[in-house]
Amino acid sequence: MADSAFFCTLSHEGLLAVRGVDAAKFLQGQLTCNLNYLNQATCSLGARCTPKGRMISSFRILTEGDGFLLALSADLLDAQLADLKKYAVFSKSSLSDESANWVRFGLSQGDGALLALGLDLPRSADAVAREGALIALRLADGRAELWAPAAEAATLEARLAAQLPKVALDAWLLAQVRAGIGQVFGPTRELFIPQMINLQALGGVSFKKGCYTGQEIVARMQYLGKLKRRLYRLALADGELPGPGVELFSPVHQSSVGEVVLAAPTGPGGELLAVLQEDAVNDGRLYLGAADGPALSLLSLPYTLDADREIQR
Repeated sequence: MADSAFFCTLSHEGLLAVRGVDAAKFLQGQLTCNLNYLNQATCSLGARCTPKGRMISSFRILTEGDGFLLALSADLLDAQLADLKKYAVFSKSSLSDESANWVRFGLSQGDGALLALGLDLPRSADAVAREGALIALRLADGRAELWAPAAEAATLEARLAAQLPKVALDAWLLAQVRAGIGQVFGPTRELFIPQMINLQALGGVSFKKGCYTGQEIVARMQYLGKLKRRLYRLALADGELPGPGVELFSPVHQSSVGEVVLAAPTGPGGELLAVLQEDAVNDGRLYLGAADGPALSLLSLPYTLDADREIQR
């Protein structure tokens, strides 16, 4: 299903809005991505980190009206909103939860449906097209998202359903796993630095923008460090699907060698993204949840890591 044409409602994420004349300046000092690259025709992945470089949220961000919208896991939104407000008190910017104001759909092979809505979305990753209040954005693997005012939800769903089958969110998450796009959820908050989920390979980290919270650690890892844990894609032949943060084990170590980032079902089993220690991956014996848990097999990711290219942003 992940490779076929469909649409679904993106109900697992919320929208955090940052608006006002200082919105860009304020966020530039908080986020890993470079807001100077954003305009009406572009969006970006990004993250917010602790001073130690650990991600406390990841998101997709775009410009809207007098500020920015950040789509992030719904279970992180309240905490991020409260935390960011503490830093925004001396800034001419306002922060709010605008989740209820918008509806978001995920589309696979849905460019025809977008064109019918007047949205001619370029094929390049992170491209954005707009038509009135409608916003379409392109993901790295070719899928698209459609954002619209909540009042248009029923009309848009009917128009999309006339051209595409509607499916459950799991199909979208499976496509995300296969695209190798990691994400922070509540159980994995502060577990990973951005490079552990390959965020820098997907344009979500800028190494030229200057200071932001956690920047020193993130930059040092890119230029000087040797990352011992990073994102891998795995298959679970059979068994209960794990949630984010579930540990993985290997005979290489007596303790956990990694954590699940995101998982989605495929029949009796599933596929997942996990951050794993390199030596355990090289050994190849990986088990879910316990040393005697279900076996996992390694799958490929659809992109390669290139440190020289990554530091050009």
